[in-house]
Amino acid sequence: MKKILNNKNTRTNLITYLVVIVAFVIMQTLYSLDMLSNSMKGYLVPICAYVSLAVSLNLLVGVCGELSLGHAGFMGIGAFSGVVIAALLKDVIASDVLRLLCAMVFGGLLAGALGFLIGIPVLRLRGDYLAIVTLAFGEIVKNLVGNLYVGIDSDGFHMAISTSRMELLEGGTYLIAGPKGATGVEKLASFPMGFVLVLLTLFVVLNLINSKEGRAIKAVRDNRIAAESVGINVTAFRMKAFVVSAFLAGMAGALFGMNYSSFTASKFNFNTSINILVFVVLGGMGNILGSVISATALYVLPEAMRGLEDFRMLLYAVVLILVMLFTWSPKVKEKTEVVSEWVKGLFYKLTGKKEVGVNE
Repeated sequence: MKKILNNKNTRTNLITYLVVIVAFVIMQTLYSLDMLSNSMKGYLVPICAYVSLAVSLNLLVGVCGELSLGHAGFMGIGAFSGVVIAALLKDVIASDVLRLLCAMVFGGLLAGALGFLIGIPVLRLRGDYLAIVTLAFGEIVKNLVGNLYVGIDSDGFHMAISTSRMELLEGGTYLIAGPKGATGVEKLASFPMGFVLVLLTLFVVLNLINSKEGRAIKAVRDNRIAAESVGINVTAFRMKAFVVSAFLAGMAGALFGMNYSSFTASKFNFNTSINILVFVVLGGMGNILGSVISATALYVLPEAMRGLEDFRMLLYAVVLILVMLFTWSPKVKEKTEVVSEWVKGLFYKLTGKKEVGVNE
């Protein structure tokens, strides 16, 4: 046990899990005691979804070193496909939790499959081609879903790209109604399921980062030529990171979509992808705990300032600039390290223990 705790990566991972678990226990306790406002209760599931999105994108951007601007596209695929699957399984599976789980898994698999198809031609290229293609992919998904009609009636499942090509029988319902988006969605998402998704995302990403594949992915990020020279299949490892990231984004999208009674394709636009990327950058490239904290704080911040109306986005931009200056300033980093060493020395002094690596 002592050897495990002496490992820096293991300690960091345990701290990440601990922070998430403690936050969940606190918020769930406040929720059960009815001590949260209605607006805060409404933030809980979206926060879990955006934390999962930020962590999954950090795997691709921070760990793999590939810039993706279409994460909202994978999120949208998960959201709309999850709504359809949950509706189709309504008469088959009575449990809301199981239906939500099936919707999330299907949304993740579909997003991962499309990510794989996109990655086949793109990940063999170099430079910013991935950013350009994923940006185009996200816009294509938004426009396709915005013109898609999906419905269900006594004859079964129907899908078309216009209402003229699809007529539902009496009693039929539209699951996706073109520009109107998903309507009449049964709200199955819950905060505990969001917490489970966050833990799953952390488990998958952290284990991948600390595995042999993760070290190969980092090697590709740091020096592609050197990685190729020692026999690392650069395309294959980049593909693993891309597909895993897309899969987790699809699951988060399904959770997000099942939290609202209706939503449109415009919700998953380029701005959403940029917001998720901002969470990653401000939290620290490759810093998983930083992504968790930044996604939570930066999602709540603009929502909490809605009462300021026109000044809301201005103040949000100022906060982003200040955070960026604070986190990337060399002087701030130096002072932070000094404080960290002082706290560490004080801890060892109070407990009577010696630092790891110091001979007794």
